[in-house]
Amino acid sequence: MQTIAQWRQKLIKGEVSSLELVNEKISRIEKIDSFIHSYLYVNQDKARMAASKIDEARSAGEELPPLAGIPLAIKDNLCTQGIPTTCSSRMLESFVPPYESTVTERLWRAGGILIGKTNLDEFAMGSSTESSAFGATSNPWNISRVPGGSSGGSAAAVASKLCTASLGSDTGGSIRQPASFCGVVGLKPTYGRVSRWGLIAFASSLDQVGPFSNNVADAAELLQVIAGKDYKDSTSLDVPVPNYIENLATPISGMKVGLIKECFDQEGLDVDVKGSVLKAADSLQSLGAELVEISCPRFNDGIATYYVIAPSEASANLARYDGVKYGYRSEEVDDLASMTAVSRAKGFGSEVQRRILIGTYALSAGYVDAFYRKAQQVRTLIRRDFENAFKKVDILLTPTSPTTAFKSGANQDDPLAMYLSDLLTIPANLAGLPSISLPCGFDSSGLPIGLQLIANVLEEPRLLQIAHQYEQFAEIMKSAPNCEFTNP
Repeated sequence: MQTIAQWRQKLIKGEVSSLELVNEKISRIEKIDSFIHSYLYVNQDKARMAASKIDEARSAGEELPPLAGIPLAIKDNLCTQGIPTTCSSRMLESFVPPYESTVTERLWRAGGILIGKTNLDEFAMGSSTESSAFGATSNPWNISRVPGGSSGGSAAAVASKLCTASLGSDTGGSIRQPASFCGVVGLKPTYGRVSRWGLIAFASSLDQVGPFSNNVADAAELLQVIAGKDYKDSTSLDVPVPNYIENLATPISGMKVGLIKECFDQEGLDVDVKGSVLKAADSLQSLGAELVEISCPRFNDGIATYYVIAPSEASANLARYDGVKYGYRSEEVDDLASMTAVSRAKGFGSEVQRRILIGTYALSAGYVDAFYRKAQQVRTLIRRDFENAFKKVDILLTPTSPTTAFKSGANQDDPLAMYLSDLLTIPANLAGLPSISLPCGFDSSGLPIGLQLIANVLEEPRLLQIAHQYEQFAEIMKSAPNCEFTNP
């Protein structure tokens, strides 16, 4: 699999043009995306125009930015100026932003080319990309399976080679879990490391933008471009951005890797998943790392905590969609109260409505102390568990998801089962920690298994270094089972 750095060298040497790269992706989308449905919008004409301009600039000997000519896809909850941004919801079906999100603006300045906008669970609420108002996305490894969620479209597009890399958002695992299900790399940075300006909010204290890629080096390249202080986002961190690429090849001998025992004692943890992740831990040991069993006693409290905090913040954030200022408006009623009620009932899908109601209840008078405030207290305890763990180890290791990709429709009538698929990813969001998922094996039916690594705050360089070293040592994808959409 070619890395961005390798494509860049081919472009510089004239072995391929930017327009050829873009046309190849568009042709492939036309050929197979009807089976996968990873894209909601394909930016054909503008992408070709941008590629042609880059080729002309390169021919003229101009110095070009690092991502010049690289085709990228963007999750459809990141605003793109003049291009539809729907959040996979009827509520925003006709919304065309007059402004660009900070992360996408940084990508375009770096020369990246927008191939299109990818499908997601409506308003990023879900774990399977089945709650999209515009149809579900399928897993490229087996189209009867889900790609994970909520960033399933972005993960599936990378896995099926419909773009070189993509961006998603992660609130409780929405980058890492689909990365695991689709056999790609997915990185959630430290909260505040990447600007959220222009990301349509789900839960503001948890949301974070991050990349999908086919390898760790490409994830580092994208993070290098999108990270950094943004004065439009008061939660972005005003700290220097290190070089995420320079230390990838540095050996990890002597580092301590903590295996969180609560994760491996989980009821419902698939045998193949557990075996592959423990084998990955042995590989890190072979590279010179020391394995240490670590306890994070409140790790399993993360899911209950999350499903109070996230819906509460969603309830507040989505209150703006009232049919008055923008978004879907029902014309069927005359009075304001009825118009708002009907607009929200028809504009939002069932999962979004469910979470709004949960959040509104948790924030209501008489319950806010018992639920929301208590959840915030437990969140602090979870963060302290991580702080204690990082006094003993350099990195933490867990499975990304308890299972591989489940069958489409399997959990649609069972919200609790759906929520449990994020059990192992949620705590990193609650603590604001950087975390990455990368392939570590395949189950008995040939579906990918994801390894999750979690680092301390702003320790992305170490996280990427360890992930890269494992990736290069294990070479998991070289032994991947044949898949129609990943091995054309």
